[in-house]
Amino acid sequence: MQKLKEQFSMKAIDMFVYGLLLLGGITLGLYGLFDFNPVEAIFGEASFITMFIYVLVGLAAVYDIVTVKAIWKRWNVHYKEPVHA
Repeated sequence: MQKLKEQFSMKAIDMFVYGLLLLGGITLGLYGLFDFNPVEAIFGEASFITMFIYVLVGLAAVYDIVTVKAIWKRWNVHYKEPVHA
């Protein structure tokens, strides 16, 4: 029971990180296409909250890179090598 609870909480962290990465990707896409930054538009340019969000997105990317194999194992994702002819 404890292991199931721990796995559920880790999956919740994985989903939170995924949401942050989506936010970062959408923000960069909007900034690149339309020169519009929704985070700065909502929270103000160079405000503490804006910088905090950027740091969270960066930490989410590092977390995802470092723990990718553990995430795949938790979510039952199997990577297969491509078959060469």
